[in-house]
Amino acid sequence: MSLRLPVEATFLRLLAQEDTDGDRRITIRDTGPKRFSLESGVVEGTYALANLLQELAAARESGQQSLELDLRRLHENPVGRIHRRIRDELWSGLTRRIDASGLAQIVLDSKAAGATPRLYVPATDPEGQAYYAQVAREQPELGLEVVVLPQAITEEYALSIDDAPGLLSLALERDSRGRLHGVPFVVPGGRFNELYGWDSYFEALGLLEDGHVSLARGMVDHFLYEIRHYGKILNANRSYYLTRSQPPFLTAMGLAVFEGLPAGDARVAWLRGVIEAAVREYETVWMGPRRLTATGLSRYRADGIGMPPETEPGHFDAVLRSYAQAAGLDLPTYADRYRRRLLHEPALDAYFIHDRSVRESGHDTSYRLEDRAARLVTVDLNALLFRYEADIARTLDGVFGGELRTGDGSLQRSAEWRRRAAERKARVDALLWNADRGLYFDLDLDTGRSTGFESVTTLYPLWAGMASADQARRLVEAALPLFEVKGGLVSGTEASRGPIGPARPQRQWDWPFGWPPHQMLAWRGLADYGYAELAQRLAYRWLFMITRNAVDYNGTIPEKYDVVNRSHRVFAEYGNVGTDFAYITKEGFGWMNASYQVGLRVLTASQRSRLEALVPPESVFATR
Repeated sequence: MSLRLPVEATFLRLLAQEDTDGDRRITIRDTGPKRFSLESGVVEGTYALANLLQELAAARESGQQSLELDLRRLHENPVGRIHRRIRDELWSGLTRRIDASGLAQIVLDSKAAGATPRLYVPATDPEGQAYYAQVAREQPELGLEVVVLPQAITEEYALSIDDAPGLLSLALERDSRGRLHGVPFVVPGGRFNELYGWDSYFEALGLLEDGHVSLARGMVDHFLYEIRHYGKILNANRSYYLTRSQPPFLTAMGLAVFEGLPAGDARVAWLRGVIEAAVREYETVWMGPRRLTATGLSRYRADGIGMPPETEPGHFDAVLRSYAQAAGLDLPTYADRYRRRLLHEPALDAYFIHDRSVRESGHDTSYRLEDRAARLVTVDLNALLFRYEADIARTLDGVFGGELRTGDGSLQRSAEWRRRAAERKARVDALLWNADRGLYFDLDLDTGRSTGFESVTTLYPLWAGMASADQARRLVEAALPLFEVKGGLVSGTEASRGPIGPARPQRQWDWPFGWPPHQMLAWRGLADYGYAELAQRLAYRWLFMITRNAVDYNGTIPEKYDVVNRSHRVFAEYGNVGTDFAYITKEGFGWMNASYQVGLRVLTASQRSRLEALVPPESVFATR
């Protein structure tokens, strides 16, 4: 059954009656009658009314005067609706290109409001330099400034451009007519309008689940470009991220894409490029002198001087307050003078080395890492590097006959990579595994002792395949009671987080919050070790929470959740990206979208049916 509706009149009447709190959405917090009359019937209930608003908003934005509304859309199964919208609409809303057609959408940066539209291009990419200079000439309305980076990007250079932030160029490709275009990629969404490091791995899993293989491959190609031209996979492609990387997922990401590519020599050649880049990244970044420790294990250790410029005003007030008081200055004045290096504060400089390293870890921020990240040998990083070693060994054996001569002339042998993996596992077992607790903990290099901080990253070795069968059993017995809550897995325990107050504000990667990467890694790791039922239970908790919040809050799909209370209403640090939209979300949030698509495959048929029953379909439209 369908109805023809006048778009503008129905849209305004619906809002006036049902959006009682004026947030441009229809949610369970509105106090309207939740009963809206149409020509041939009545729409009832928050979910159906929100769906009606979304359908009208989409028609309105596309310029339609009237809408032929399929009434099935109003009582569409919520699981199917979320899945369909992510697959067919939200990925598209998050897709960007850095080229003549796409620069206007991505060059401006809400984290650097008011900055000149600026694009930095590596000195080693002359083709990119010429292309973007031409775009700037041909599109003067962009006001684009194209800057060529120096050959050597130092901490001092990065500091010198803090007041001139800009986008960093990525890979270009030629079409069948020889014209250059930016390789498309997915951004997380909202204020994160650029290509991020570890976000991209999880986004790629969702893209592959939805059949967007070329888009996932393009994101890997951008990482190869970053390693070649910037020396690392960047935190993200903005100038203020030049000095730090992100958790390493390149081998897993490349191999996942490889499985979806058509068979043939081109597929193998592409994988060769991925492995060569991963070897370079492994050797120069993660096993380089800045991050390799005397233990033989690695740490997060970002470059950079002083306060990260992309943070919101006031973010570091709790840290700076005592310094400002000692200097007899108000906080804004002190922060400005410190940022401009007019004040000499060695203790603060050391703090910000740790803070930048927290951001390199992806867990920004958490009291697990606060003011000590650069001196911690973490479980998560070393599990990821074990996975690199194991992935490279398996790929050399399975695809390249056991060895590969790389472009720099070095010979990579599978036996050597297996040896490295075995050595890392032995060191992790000796230094990070607590047999009495049945958990992995981070090691503090200054004290030589475990931190004892209970973090869900203790489960990373399952995803990496680094735990023994006995360790996996012990982890399941010890970790699940600590971290499993109503909405899935919580980032860390409340006891480890400690008390919260004005001098010690809530951090978003601690209790009570949960994040998609932790869920997705745990699902895969548990299933790989024979705990599929546990993975399914955790996935159901997570997807129930997403579905319930989307049903009750106008289709909201956010960056993160309070998993203890199963709520997206999160106000830690800068809030919750993906919750600020008008009428209909066009993006969701990258890795949350992915976790839904991947999670649906983890569920049993019975669990999916229970999710689909969240909204009784017979209650949403009554004919007169």
